[in-house]
Amino acid sequence: MNPIILVMALLVILTYTIGLNLKKEDFLMLIKKPVPVISGLFGQLLVLPLTAFLIAKAFSLEEVFFIGLVLIALCPGGSSSNIFTLIAKGDLALSVSLTALSSVITLFTLPFFMALCLNTFYQDTEYSSNIEFPLKNILIQNFLLMFIPIILGVFTKITFKNGSKKLSRILEKIAFPSLVLIATMFFIKNAKTISSHLDIILVAVVCLVLAAIVVSSLLSRALCQDSKTRRTIVIEVTMQNAAQAIALCVSPFAFNNEIMSIPAIIYALIMNIILLAYVALIVRKDKRIQKSA
Repeated sequence: MNPIILVMALLVILTYTIGLNLKKEDFLMLIKKPVPVISGLFGQLLVLPLTAFLIAKAFSLEEVFFIGLVLIALCPGGSSSNIFTLIAKGDLALSVSLTALSSVITLFTLPFFMALCLNTFYQDTEYSSNIEFPLKNILIQNFLLMFIPIILGVFTKITFKNGSKKLSRILEKIAFPSLVLIATMFFIKNAKTISSHLDIILVAVVCLVLAAIVVSSLLSRALCQDSKTRRTIVIEVTMQNAAQAIALCVSPFAFNNEIMSIPAIIYALIMNIILLAYVALIVRKDKRIQKSA
C-alpha cells in the first residue's frame, strides 16, 4: 500500500481519537491551572519551533531538511505523551489538556509560524527558496484531515458515550504500531538519501530532542512548578505529532516532498528512545526517594 495514503489515514485516526477524548475540562484547565497550561503551550508552540529554527541554521541544513526539522517542531500533541506521563507519574489531567489544546491551536497557528520561520530564514541568508510554501493548501489539509475528524470524534462521543470509550482504546493501540510501520516504509523507500545525510540530520534531531527536554525543564523550574508538573511539561514539549508533520511533507496537496519528511521520521524514533530513558530515570529516582523515606 502507498505509504502516503497510510500516513493520511493515521493522521485522521489520531485526530479522530483526540475528538473522542476531548472534554470541556481540557479547556477549563486553562482557568484552573493557568501557569502550567500556559507554560506548556508556550514551550510547545513557541520555544521548540524557535529552537528547531536555530539548530537548523547552526547546522546549515539544506533547505528541504531545514523545513522538515522546523515542521516537526511545529506539530505538538504526540499520541503517546499521555502514556509516558502516566508511567512517569506526572499530572495526567494536565497532559491530556495540553495535548488537546495544542492539537486544536496548531491547526491554525502552524501554517503562519512556518511562513514566518521561512521568511526570516531567507531574509537572513543568501538562500533563495526552491520550495513553494502552500499556505492555503496546508490550511485546507489541516481542516480536512484534522479539524473535521476532531469534530466527528466529539460528535461520536456525545452520541455513543460507552462505545466511544471502547473505540478510543482500540484506536490508541493501533496508533504507535502504525507510525512505526509508516516510518519503516519511508526509510526503505528513501534509504539512499537517508544514508547520505543521516549523520548531520541525526545529530540535529538529537540536539533538538535534548534541547526540548532541557529548555522545558528550565522553563517549568523558572515558574516554580512542582515535580509532577515539570515532568509533564517536559514530555508534552518533547513529544511531537510525527504523523501530522509527515503528512504535510508527503501530501500531494501540501509540500509533496518525501525527502522533507526524513527529519520527522528520525525525530519520531529518537524522541521515543530518549523519552523512555528520561521516564526510566524518573521512575528509578522516585523509587530511591520512597526507599529512603
